Amino acid sequence: MINRDTQLCMSLAGRPGNFGTRFHNYLYEKLGLNFIYKAFTTQDVEAAVKGVRALGIRGCAVSMPFKESCMSFLDTIDPSAKVIDSVNTIVNDGGHLTGFNTDYIAVKSLIDSHRLDTAARVMIRGSGGMGKAVIAAFRDAGFKNVIIAARNEQSGTALARQYGFQWQPLPEGIQADILVNVTPIGMAGGSESDALSFSEEMVAAASVVFDVIALPAETPVIRLAQKLNKKTISGAEVIALQAVEQFAMYTGVRPDDALIAEAAAFARAG
Repeated sequence: MINRDTQLCMSLAGRPGNFGTRFHNYLYEKLGLNFIYKAFTTQDVEAAVKGVRALGIRGCAVSMPFKESCMSFLDTIDPSAKVIDSVNTIVNDGGHLTGFNTDYIAVKSLIDSHRLDTAARVMIRGSGGMGKAVIAAFRDAGFKNVIIAARNEQSGTALARQYGFQWQPLPEGIQADILVNVTPIGMAGGSESDALSFSEEMVAAASVVFDVIALPAETPVIRLAQKLNKKTISGAEVIALQAVEQFAMYTGVRPDDALIAEAAAFARAG
């Protein structure tokens, strides 16, 4: 039952989804925690972040397109976010706002758990806030042969120089063993929801296809990769792992693996 002591957590996204709301609220109920979680969007990121502080909101998940623009309104940037200049989690400790990046933690964990070959050539499409987390995770996992495909030449070349990788404007023209999409191509509700983030030829030549888009879990490129019997890693895996990290930061409680899987399945069904 909601009362005056109930702590509010929230998410802030350009196109809010239901995963975080269902995931966190499911765990609050199962663990008997006096929390509630709600998704929001905004046209004024500064006012939204100031609202987190002013209203005593315990935690705020941050999604596209606010991962970078929210940073100037925070008090402290954790090293996990500072190194990639991107925040996906805000924690409010008595009015002091700290920005973290649990996307990086989740992607690095998936690279390790799926035992991706560090000698493989990797094509990463995208250079936004999530792109930075993915690029840093691959670099820190030991990958050296990485190409960043980004239409924004300024950000793409800057990231390539920063991490010692290559840049090109579009992914076509080079064969890669691991394809990673960190653009909105294939996202439900978007203008390119039915589009492939990589061509059929590139997917056919690859060994692994990794799409960080969580909704839908099976994007067009993931469905194609599955049809061609390629190894796939979905955004559903990313969103569940990073959500667990956020949950622990907000509540101080880390659920066991069975309960996490249960919550993730419930969240995906909504």
